[in-house]
Amino acid sequence: MQEKVLKARRGMPVLLGGIILYLLALAGTIWGGALLENGKGIGAVLLILGILWLLVGFIPFIGLKIIKPNEALVLTLFGKYMGTLREAGFFFVHPFSTAINPAAKTRLGQSGDVESGSAGKVIRHTAQGAEALEPSASRKVSLKVMTLNNSKQKVNDTLGNPIDIGIAVMWRVVDTAKAVFQVDNYKEYLSLQCDSALRNIVRIYPYDVAPNVDTTGDGMPDEGSLRGSSAEVAERIRAEIQSKVTGAGLEILEARITYLAYAQEIAAVMLQRQQASAIIDARKMIVDGAVGMVEMALQKLNENGIVQLDDERKAAMVSNLLVVLCGNRDAQPVVNSGSLY
Repeated sequence: MQEKVLKARRGMPVLLGGIILYLLALAGTIWGGALLENGKGIGAVLLILGILWLLVGFIPFIGLKIIKPNEALVLTLFGKYMGTLREAGFFFVHPFSTAINPAAKTRLGQSGDVESGSAGKVIRHTAQGAEALEPSASRKVSLKVMTLNNSKQKVNDTLGNPIDIGIAVMWRVVDTAKAVFQVDNYKEYLSLQCDSALRNIVRIYPYDVAPNVDTTGDGMPDEGSLRGSSAEVAERIRAEIQSKVTGAGLEILEARITYLAYAQEIAAVMLQRQQASAIIDARKMIVDGAVGMVEMALQKLNENGIVQLDDERKAAMVSNLLVVLCGNRDAQPVVNSGSLY
């Protein structure tokens, strides 16, 4: 079903006309009663018309609607879709038309805490139980950019490591007819699709760069990871969600990873692994630098002719320099006051 933009009349003339007719009906009722007492037959006619309008004259006021910017009103008449009122302002529509918004009572905070209407009330599902809230009276569909802040989920990455990850999704309604009529509740539908897309994408990537892992599907290992390729992962999550919610008239503007960490049960072990890897990388850098400094020292001594060293003395000097440069503690100097040989 495609959205049909409804062109409605301005509401101010209808409001003023209804007020004037009510005043005339009131005056006609009073005047007709006075004429009827004087025995004039026209008084009965005025009295009947005035009372009749006072009883049914409120019906046109039901069709008066106020639309704010970035709001829409999806209207049906006796079960048939009339159209969507998108323009901001004060309008008059068919008095018997009904505004439809199945997600009017739904409050999206996090995907694990979705409020849904039940028996005229709003029920918030929490870890402690269900809490009843007052229902929302608004049947308007918001066209604003909204944010769905997903709760953290535990998902296994491509190596089987449990990962805690959370995302925030920026979205909006672009087709009100599809959002209202194609799915039961477009907000809950979006929330569930976000959870599903997050799991589908995260399981493709390792948490950190790992060898022999293909994350792009081209059959070749690459360096993609959740930690190092967060922008690429977020874009793939956005595209995955968009492919699922297009039929519901929703547009996904952006998806961002808001939380990423190893699950609690393996966090300590993975931290030790990262620390060990960092120590190995640091030691490797220290050794490379120390070897370069020793080589430079021997080269300078040889070029300047400061001292002539045989192979045995060079080996001892290299050993001492490496101990000094690669050691964890400050070296204690020893002054040799005797002969070199």
